[in-house]
Amino acid sequence: MQLFLDTASVTDIRTMWEIGILDGVTTNPTLVAKEGRRFEEVLREICALGVPSVSAEVVATETDGMLREGRHLREIHPSIYVKVPMTPAGLRATRILAREKTRVNMTLIFSANQALLAAKVGASYVSPFIGRLDDQGQDGMELIRDIVQIYRNYKFPTQVLVASIRHPVHVLEAAKAGADIATMPYAVMEKLARHPLTDLGLAQFLKDWEKVPKA
Repeated sequence: MQLFLDTASVTDIRTMWEIGILDGVTTNPTLVAKEGRRFEEVLREICALGVPSVSAEVVATETDGMLREGRHLREIHPSIYVKVPMTPAGLRATRILAREKTRVNMTLIFSANQALLAAKVGASYVSPFIGRLDDQGQDGMELIRDIVQIYRNYKFPTQVLVASIRHPVHVLEAAKAGADIATMPYAVMEKLARHPLTDLGLAQFLKDWEKVPKA
């Protein structure tokens, strides 16, 4: 499974990219606004690191505007995937962009039927938001299992990108369900490498090493 960071912080992206565990980045208007920088400047800086997949979202709500923005975004760098919202206008825009060989990440997915439609119009990624479903008392991971099964049934090439991840258990469950990608905040990705027993074990090893004769 590929691991993406859901952020517009170039510092955080660079840290995980240099460690070697990062496969891509997803951004959205909220994340970019937190950085207080120009959108395209941030995108170019992220892409310059060598990240192979960087999702950049359109903000238009009608098809023609989505097409204009999507065509502009794809020209910024070959790594760009255009994020388009799951709406009737977004479906129309995705179908056209996909036919133009633009890679589209269809976002704000909350049902398996929406994911089915996204795959039918040629989306490269579909982004179901599991954390927001959990917030509403639904089982977000059940949606992931449903989408994975549907895509396997019909051999859709669209990849399942699990979004709105809140904690490491979400990542584990997404991997067990067979999702292609999990995108998460920096704090969650950092926790994937940590365990209290690892810290205790390392401390004990170092303590014991001090007892070993050095000469």
